[in-house]
Amino acid sequence: MGSMDNTVYTISARGKKLKQPIEKYLKAYFPNIPFNKIDSVFGFVEKSSLYSGRPFFRPQISEKDYQFLQNHHIGIRIPFTNHYVSDIEYKKYKTLLEKYHKEGNSLIITNNTFASWIKRDFPYYKIEASILKEIDSLEKINEALKLYDTVVLPMNVNNNTRLLESIEQKDRITLFGNAGCALTCPNRICYNYISKRNKILGNSNYILRSIYYFYSFFVIRKWCMHKIKPRKLHGVSDFDIDKYHQMGFRRFKMLREHSGRKTGY
Repeated sequence: MGSMDNTVYTISARGKKLKQPIEKYLKAYFPNIPFNKIDSVFGFVEKSSLYSGRPFFRPQISEKDYQFLQNHHIGIRIPFTNHYVSDIEYKKYKTLLEKYHKEGNSLIITNNTFASWIKRDFPYYKIEASILKEIDSLEKINEALKLYDTVVLPMNVNNNTRLLESIEQKDRITLFGNAGCALTCPNRICYNYISKRNKILGNSNYILRSIYYFYSFFVIRKWCMHKIKPRKLHGVSDFDIDKYHQMGFRRFKMLREHSGRKTGY
């Protein structure tokens, strides 16, 4: 990484236990990434129905974690990636949005209307277009960059060299540095399903959330393409970050391996 001194990473806190200090978590799962290269850490904070991407079961980033990140000039990146956001719901979470509204913090967003409200009311947040938007063409990228500060491209776009080279504002693109199951998923039906379920999961208490979570994701098995049409899965696969750096990309999103869970390509 010596020649890549302008590279920054956004790190996943997915699967982190709330009681595990973020410092230990980062050192355990991302030992090769120094703190000064970490632009932000993303994961669930307080209870909210604005989450998606993964079912909201419990928070992952505690108050202590947040203070540690702030002290080390690492932003928090909140995945408010639900496809559906109403005006009433937005007003309900204004206090939560206010709490983390400061330079260096960011929100990952799927809903364009919601993104425009944030730009209007909370200008200190950087807003990133979520992978859930499936922005996979130059036209979609340029359109998204009119509203969002940065754009996360789907994992499979990493293999489309021609498209990557044609992007002008590479400094505003976030590429995956490694990949999970979404890399080869033929139809990512989980995105919309989870958005709808998190409307209920995000508002319920922990016990109800546990029951609903179990029922929605383990009993009803039609939320994931792999469960409908199984394919061979491996662990998390790494991309050649050096190659993308040479192309002009500087921002990378890093997922963590979950032991015993085959999340890979």
